[in-house]
Amino acid sequence: MTRIVLLVTSPRLPAGLLSAQAWDLVRRTPVFAGADSAQAAALRSAGVDVTITGQPVADLLTGGDAVWLAGPRGDQELARELGLRLAREPGLAELELMYGSWDPPGARLLDAVTVMDRLASPGGDPWKLQQTHQSLARFLLEEAYEAHDAIVAEDYPALREELGDVLLQVVLHARLAQQLPDGHAWNIDDVAGDLVDKLIRRNPHVFADAQPHDVDEITEQWERIKAREKSRDSVLDGIAWAQPALALAHKVISRARRAGLEVPLPAGEALGETLLRAAAHGEDPEGALRRAVRAYAQEVRAAERDR
Repeated sequence: MTRIVLLVTSPRLPAGLLSAQAWDLVRRTPVFAGADSAQAAALRSAGVDVTITGQPVADLLTGGDAVWLAGPRGDQELARELGLRLAREPGLAELELMYGSWDPPGARLLDAVTVMDRLASPGGDPWKLQQTHQSLARFLLEEAYEAHDAIVAEDYPALREELGDVLLQVVLHARLAQQLPDGHAWNIDDVAGDLVDKLIRRNPHVFADAQPHDVDEITEQWERIKAREKSRDSVLDGIAWAQPALALAHKVISRARRAGLEVPLPAGEALGETLLRAAAHGEDPEGALRRAVRAYAQEVRAAERDR
């Protein structure tokens, strides 16, 4: 029976990067397409004839086996039309879908970068064109807090959306950085490249021959490598001082203790000092206050309902 193959390829991979099965197919079967494309050009450069047609259904069903080189969106309307025709005329041909290439993991990140480039370029979104790293700083914090809320609520569909909003901030900051003065500009590839290099350097138990025995040793190894990279003068260097005060207290105390520094805590009874001592004793004053606030918020809502 005649075989009609809809050949779908990833628009996010270089043209001509096909599976061996797909190459075998196009080399022995007539290939048709609705328009010229980079993929069609790549096939022609490899010696494969590609016929451009404006009447795909008729051409595909009149000459034996054929391949349709699908466009970036998969040509779903053509697939539907062919399917209906073959349903009306059983035995005319078999319709088959073949993936000549697949999106690699993370391919949609390329789309995110492309869309952001359009939005933050002349003629794009006026709001984004007016932003700076400084004007966006608060949004980065807000989106991170919203992602944190979704985690606490164990609302994983919401977490998926909130992480997208965090990613939006990363991609937008990277796009703005392309416009920094000469010698200071960088882009999303620099961000990703730095991250990859860091992950490889700090995980020698995975990418080299280090053999820590447990998670504690892995953590210590990470900190040692980080300390060598940063060349810091103090164990407190690198702390984000803009983070919430209680989280900041926990970070400072944990850094000091990890370094073996015995620094007495303040003995006063001021609120800040009381909270600092609570954090030092392993309590979670941030979480405790947050729980108290949430409980109070429920009482506020109850009072609103009863009013």
